[in-house]
Amino acid sequence: MPIATRRAKGNAEVIIDYEQCSLCGLCVEVCKGGPLFIHNDQVCVDYTIFFGCIGCGQCAAVCPQRCIVIEGRELHGEDMVEMPPRENWADYEQLYGLLLGRRSTRDFKNREVEAEVIQKILEAVATAPMGLPPSEVEILVLQGFTRVRQFAQDMADVFNAKKWIFSPLVLGLMRPFIGKEAYDLMKTFAAPLPDFFSDKISQGEDWLLYDAPLAMYFHAAPTSDPLDSAIAATYAMLAAESLGLGTCMIGTVAPFLKYKNKIGDKYGIPQDNNQGLMVIFGYPKYKYTRSIKRSLGGINFYQG
Repeated sequence: MPIATRRAKGNAEVIIDYEQCSLCGLCVEVCKGGPLFIHNDQVCVDYTIFFGCIGCGQCAAVCPQRCIVIEGRELHGEDMVEMPPRENWADYEQLYGLLLGRRSTRDFKNREVEAEVIQKILEAVATAPMGLPPSEVEILVLQGFTRVRQFAQDMADVFNAKKWIFSPLVLGLMRPFIGKEAYDLMKTFAAPLPDFFSDKISQGEDWLLYDAPLAMYFHAAPTSDPLDSAIAATYAMLAAESLGLGTCMIGTVAPFLKYKNKIGDKYGIPQDNNQGLMVIFGYPKYKYTRSIKRSLGGINFYQG
């Protein structure tokens, strides 16, 4: 049965050039949707098997004869491009250098991010994996100091309107349902933020988006995997770092955009979309000379 999402319903179509097909069977081996199989020395397609064709493109990507085209579920033949040569890939040392060199940047030069740089970031984001194709990630792009500052002001207004959520009475009522750890986090971290952000904005200081010249809010349809937005935001952050920008993920915005309010309507963020993630970008004001070696919460190699 075809999987229906907001962007795609029904099967994609698998088009095979049988004159070019060598019957190597690789397409059948990589197809996890189920519709491809070999019968009477020919690759066959049965869209009633399992999930049918979800338009992942794996069969077309692996075919050495390039004789498979996928059409449908937002995928088209011209979307298939040649794999970059291996020498153009980052090796581990280059990748680790990028990851280790990344810092959460909150101080930026008085310089806008060029349109061509933004486009490169968006092109990189489009390569991000998703729970189910096609990607349902949407991006709100706030380009320029003025638009980012306006968004920060609008968010400060939302914080003021919603700060009753963090009142001692409401938090006390919520505590049995959210647990002690979440309660302590909301009480010590989230509760002071609405007044803090609003006070700073009134003083001409943006401590929410740090007067960044560029911000992007990643969110996705309710039929997407809840992590799709975070993965896309991570791709954007790393792509921006490779282009010489500093970045920082901002988590305080998303919870207030999840529910119906004027700011969601103003900026075109559907009320029912999954909670997303904000990333700010800009040319770093300061140059860091040292990195920080972080640790994880735990690593367990299962020995059973």
